[in-house]
Amino acid sequence: MERRTIGAGALAVGAVGLGCMPMSWAYSGSRQRGDESLRTVHGALDLGVTLLDTADMYGPFTNELLLGRVLKERRAEAFVSTKVGLLVGDQHIVANGRPGYVKRACDASLRRLQTDVIDLYQLHRADPEVPVEETWGAMAELVQAGKVRALGLCAVGARGGRRSGARLHDATLRQLQRVQQVFPVSAVQAELSVWSPEALEALLPWCAARGVGFLAAMPLGNGFLTGTLTPGEGFESDDLRARHPRFTAEMMAANQPIVAGLRRVAGRQGDGSVTAAQVALAWVLAQGPHVVPVPGTKRGRWVAENAGSVEVRLTAADLAELGGLPAAQGSWD
Repeated sequence: MERRTIGAGALAVGAVGLGCMPMSWAYSGSRQRGDESLRTVHGALDLGVTLLDTADMYGPFTNELLLGRVLKERRAEAFVSTKVGLLVGDQHIVANGRPGYVKRACDASLRRLQTDVIDLYQLHRADPEVPVEETWGAMAELVQAGKVRALGLCAVGARGGRRSGARLHDATLRQLQRVQQVFPVSAVQAELSVWSPEALEALLPWCAARGVGFLAAMPLGNGFLTGTLTPGEGFESDDLRARHPRFTAEMMAANQPIVAGLRRVAGRQGDGSVTAAQVALAWVLAQGPHVVPVPGTKRGRWVAENAGSVEVRLTAADLAELGGLPAAQGSWD
């Protein structure tokens, strides 16, 4: 697979990553199978999908434990990205950016992942009670201690950036400017897809100008852009989409023109075997050589399909058509 680099340290990864969250968290718990997930991760590494993205909160903890079973055998083939800063409680999630906690959490992640070093350690969310410089400074000490190779920052959530008159990523850009003064940012993770292109406005250019890698989260729109979801079919109660305004039957039906556009472009590619999902990922890949889409899945067949997107070559006309698709309807909050 094509390789791309993250940050000034030129950390090389496969051009498409693997988001591991659905294997343990947030999506249809009844369909989660540990053995199948293990096969999926092994299959990803076989295909050159080296960036494995997880977090201590996924499960919580069980996603890192699952990856640790693979890394114990194949650590040299993987690029491990995990996150710190969020604690899962009973029906709530809270931030914790205290330096002492960050260091303890890193040690715990290393144990669960069965590795001596984390390639990319990301701050999941800043703690409003702790100056972000203090949290980032503790993370920088982990780099100096040899426990972490590089640091990344996850974008502030949509609600945090939608104050009146504010661009979506203003809060994230302010955080980046502050932490960059403490220790270099190697990667930023934020949502980027055909139906959520807001990062193109300011966040992606900020990264490009500074040699910072961009990990595109949810590049398939939580599965919607694959064209495999049926409006009105519904989701299990523990699936995050069951409570998501953009996944009501009405909004899914209203946004079908976006999927139709992806299918039109896919139909013009090669022998007709290209899928809407592959076109959606190819669009993300086309946004810059420092961009790495990280689609989440727990199925090996989707990993293989996603990996195949690196072979899809979109023309200028294709990109113009995709850029002209209707804006997504439905609140993202």
